[in-house]
Amino acid sequence: MKKQKIYLETTIFNYYFDTNRGIMHAATVKLFDEIKAGKYEPYTSDHVVEELLEASEPKQSEMLDLIKRYNVTVLPENSEATRLADLYVAEGIIPKKYSTDALHIAITTVNDLVWELAERGILSDKALWLKKLEEDSNSYWLARKTVAFLRNKGI
Repeated sequence: MKKQKIYLETTIFNYYFDTNRGIMHAATVKLFDEIKAGKYEPYTSDHVVEELLEASEPKQSEMLDLIKRYNVTVLPENSEATRLADLYVAEGIIPKKYSTDALHIAITTVNDLVWELAERGILSDKALWLKKLEEDSNSYWLARKTVAFLRNKGI
């Protein structure tokens, strides 16, 4: 069985240690247990690592250790993802103040990874993921807007 490729952005690493987050903390610990059991193939990016480096110690070291401990692949900067993120902002899909989110979305798009794990479950099939985003009225507004833009532009 093919492992599902998932993208772990900064908040996932935070939730692992933030016991005040209740169900989000528990779900994140469970996700890492499932990664360890081989259910998922985890990825993150240089941009996430840069954000983790801004945390104070000892949390910074603990979050960075998760990457090593769970063999999370760190994706290097990618010109295609950067170009797509710039397009999201230039076209008004994502406000400039959320350009980091635009980059995370672009990284997942060009690498065919699943993101927003906590909100919608994990789907590795891109067509199913896009369909779920369109049908789910509680979906993250930015993802819905992105899907509409990509479909309209034929991207």
